Parts: sequence; structure tokens; C-alpha cells
Amino acid sequence: MTELFNGKGGLVEGCIEKIDRTGADIISLEDPKLVSVNTTQWHVFAAFGTLKGGRSDWLIEKCTELGASSVTPLLTERSPSISENRVDRLQRVILAAAKQCQRLHEMTLNPPLKVGGLLPIVSQSKLSFIAAAEATPVLNALALSQRESVGSIIIGPEGDFTEAEVTSILRAGATAVGLGPHRLRVETATVALLSTAMLWSDSQPLTDS
Repeated sequence: MTELFNGKGGLVEGCIEKIDRTGADIISLEDPKLVSVNTTQWHVFAAFGTLKGGRSDWLIEKCTELGASSVTPLLTERSPSISENRVDRLQRVILAAAKQCQRLHEMTLNPPLKVGGLLPIVSQSKLSFIAAAEATPVLNALALSQRESVGSIIIGPEGDFTEAEVTSILRAGATAVGLGPHRLRVETATVALLSTAMLWSDSQPLTDS
């Protein structure tokens, strides 16, 4: 017996009929069923284009496992690009991680986005957080928030956002949150904020707005 999923929430139980070097033949034992998403859809915007040594792979893998709805490489003054070859590799990382954690709904890797393109997204989001040093602790900020169906998480590059970038994101409506007294790497900050936000939103009732 085995279960098959299509990354769109579709799930079906099947039975392996034959296995050979070319693959496996599986017979469906029931009609496919659709499993709906009932958690906050967290969209991660992280400036990880300059990360080296497999650190971006790790970031994407953990975002997939933790349940992020999407990840968007954020292009900033201090992280201005990301190679197309790396994007192709990250797509394979997402697929492998989704299989490993048995995730029914796929995580999307969006095209790279500049800070200017992020601002309209933040302005339309009722739940948007940017990691910032010496800001209000994230748990304090969440205690003052209400769960929404969609949320945004924003992480700057190594060397952080410029002052102008932070100001523009905050003016668009994001809330600055702190992640403790230490300076965190991009991938560490991403996982720390996403984990906290996921656990918090899963424990909160969804608003009617």
C-alpha cells in the first residue's frame, strides 16, 4: 500500500503492481481526495542571493519542511542578484524536501523581486513582519496581532538592509520584529521567524476579515 500526492492537495491510496528498473506501476485503490489548506499561508521574502556553500539550499529545504507557502529571492542593494543555475537547483531541493516531509501542497519558488516590487505586497498584507535588530521581540509583536489567511515574512541580506530599504518597507506597513540579542545569518533568521510565525498562527483562530 502507498499514498500518492500531486503537490496540489490531491491524495490517493494505491497499490504497487510492478517494480522494475524503469520505475513502478501503481494501481489507484480509491478516487483522489482533495485536502484543503487550513493554515496561514506564509510567504517568505529573503535576500539570500549571495549565500554560498549550500546555505541557500538549506534555507529552501527548511522553508519547505516548515510549511511556507512560497519563497521569493529578494534583490537588495547588498544582495543584488541570484543566478539562474541556482534557481534551477533550488527547484529540485523543494521537490526532494516535499517528498521527504510528505507535504501535500507544494511550495512555490517565485522569480527574484526587488524591494520596490515588494512594497505593494506589504501594503496589501495585514500580517507582515520584517526581521530587524533591536526591534520589538517577535513574540510581543505576535501577541498584538490577529491571525490572517495570508502573511509575509521579510529577511534582509548579509550586512542587512540599507536604512532607506528598511524605512520604505516599514512605511508600506510591515512590523519590525526582533529575533534575540545575537546577529543571525540570513538562513537562521528565516527559519527562526518562519517557525515562530507558523507555530503562533496554528494556535490562533482565523479572523473573519
